[in-house]
Amino acid sequence: MDIATPGTTSRTEALALRYGAAIPAAGPWNEHIALLLSHRSIRGYKPDALPEGTLETLIAAAQSAATSSNLQTWSAIAVTDPAKKAEFARLSNNQKHIMQCPLFLVFLADVSRNQRMADAMGVEMETMPFLETFLVAAIDAALAGQNAVIAAESLGMSTVYIGAMRNNPAEVGALLNLPQGTMGVFGLCVGYAADGVANAVKPRLPQEAILFHDSYGNTEEPALVKAYDEEMAGFSRRSGMGDENWSGRVLLRMGKLAALSGRDKMVAVLRGMGFPLK
Repeated sequence: MDIATPGTTSRTEALALRYGAAIPAAGPWNEHIALLLSHRSIRGYKPDALPEGTLETLIAAAQSAATSSNLQTWSAIAVTDPAKKAEFARLSNNQKHIMQCPLFLVFLADVSRNQRMADAMGVEMETMPFLETFLVAAIDAALAGQNAVIAAESLGMSTVYIGAMRNNPAEVGALLNLPQGTMGVFGLCVGYAADGVANAVKPRLPQEAILFHDSYGNTEEPALVKAYDEEMAGFSRRSGMGDENWSGRVLLRMGKLAALSGRDKMVAVLRGMGFPLK
């Protein structure tokens, strides 16, 4: 069985893997929910080619995601050229799985298509320069990407998102010949997991820490985070990552500007790529 395929369809077992001891109340269940809960990121791929038509199937699934007002302000570029994948790996802190995977997808926030249509019809697009328009495009791309991930995993394939596309968005744009009004918001590796690569399902925060009723907040948040830190420390030890816990990682990742790897300059770069962000 490929590691992308759920190893269990038991509701209790799947919830325990995702939440550890903080298992939420059991509810309705089916194989689709089991697949969703089995998700894990895979960072090692076989060179094996994907079945013919896989790309088109994944894009059909992606295009079936919700899109704000049916504006469809996203696009995707399939990258299979080894030289280009090597360049993307270099731009993404040398993540070798970009070169290994048979299919690398770059999902774009893309308002250029709609702008070209307006230009051809002589219509001024007054909303185009505003932050909301970029947000709609980025959200559209994210929803499409997640549908593609679910589709790939349902076919026994593995995936991992590459957020480091945003480290060097202008260079990514140059490699892909992107027009103004487009930006690569993330990449996605798709393929079959390499032998010996077997990431476990990573626990998430207890639902009580992120799900509120009628108003924001939970007075038990410190205790919930403490319990989750203990859960994540155990996961880290089992995964050979020492005693790393969640709060420590968050503070490390968000406590220093250097962790943004250049993304602190994103607004200026986006403006240069055709997103005024008013």
